[in-house]
Amino acid sequence: MKVLIADKFEAEGIEQLEALGCDVVSDPSLGPDTLPDALRASEAEILIVRSTKVPTSVIEGASTLMGIIRAGAGYDNIDGAAAAAKGIAVCNCPGMNAIAVAELAIGHLINLDRRIGEQTAALRVGKWNKAEYSKARGLKGRRLLVIGTGAIGTAVITRAKALGMEVWAQSRRLGDDTARALGIKPIAYTREAITEALGEVDAVSIHVASTPDTKNLCGPGFFGAMKPGAFFINTSRGDIVDEAELVKAINEKGIRAGLDVYADQPADKVADFKPEVASLPGVSLTHHCGASTDQAQLAVAEETCRIVEVYRDSGKFENMVNDPAGL
Repeated sequence: MKVLIADKFEAEGIEQLEALGCDVVSDPSLGPDTLPDALRASEAEILIVRSTKVPTSVIEGASTLMGIIRAGAGYDNIDGAAAAAKGIAVCNCPGMNAIAVAELAIGHLINLDRRIGEQTAALRVGKWNKAEYSKARGLKGRRLLVIGTGAIGTAVITRAKALGMEVWAQSRRLGDDTARALGIKPIAYTREAITEALGEVDAVSIHVASTPDTKNLCGPGFFGAMKPGAFFINTSRGDIVDEAELVKAINEKGIRAGLDVYADQPADKVADFKPEVASLPGVSLTHHCGASTDQAQLAVAEETCRIVEVYRDSGKFENMVNDPAGL
C-alpha cells in the first residue's frame, strides 16, 4: 500500500507505517499546487496531512486515492464533500492533541495577564519599565468562560481550575452531571445565554469546530457583550471570529486577545503575514501551533498509523468525517 505524507510527520510514525508494509513517500514541502503531481507520481492510496490544504483541485486529479487522514482533530483544510463525491474517505485523529492545545490556551491566558511577550520585546531593545509591567491582575478567582467542552475545552477547564479560576462553560453536550463533576457552572446552549455570561466573566476561551453555525460566532454582539479589558482566546479556527470586530473591541474596549488562528492565515508553511491585530497593544499571537508539541505529534502519529492498519486489514476506514460514496 502506497502512502504519501504531505506534511511534517513523526519519524516513529513513518517507521511504523513501513513496518505495516506501506511504501511511504514523505515530503513536508508539498502544498496545494504541488500535491496533484506528487499524488500521481506516488500512486498513493492514502494521503496524510496536517495543515496542508487539500482542495477540490487536488482531489479531482487523485485517481488512486482512497483515503485522506488529517493528522489532527480539525479537518477544514480538506474538501470533504469533494472527496466524498469521489468515494474518498476523510478521517481525523480526535483528542490526540487536546492537551497540547489546552496548554497553549492557558499560556496565552497567562501571557495576557502578565504581558510576558511584551516585556521580553521591551528588554530586547534595552527598555526597562518595571512600573508599566507591574500591573497584572492575577488569575486566581477570575471567571473564565469556556465555549466548547470537547477534549480540548475539558483540558482547558481542568488547567484553569488548577490556577484557582472560577470556570463557566457552554456546550451542546454539557450536562449537569458533567458540570458538577468538573466543578463548573454550565451555561445554557443559546446565543442569548452566551451574551449574558460574557458580561460577567473576565476571560473567554473558544474551543468549537468550524461549521456554518459557528462562522463569525464572535462578532459585534459577542464582543459588544464582553467586559472592558476582558481576555479573549481563540485556539480553534480563524473563521469563528469576525476579526474587524475584534480589532474594534481591542481599540475601543481594551479587550486583550490571545490568538493561534486567523481568518486569512497563509496556506504555506512559511510566508509574509501580518494580520491587523499584530499591530495592536495587548495581544498574544502564535503561528497556529497549538497541536505542535512532541507529545501530541507522537500521539497523533500513532493514531494515524492505527487508522492505516485497520484499513489494511479490513478495507474499512475509522474516524471518518465525511460520507464517501461506495464506502
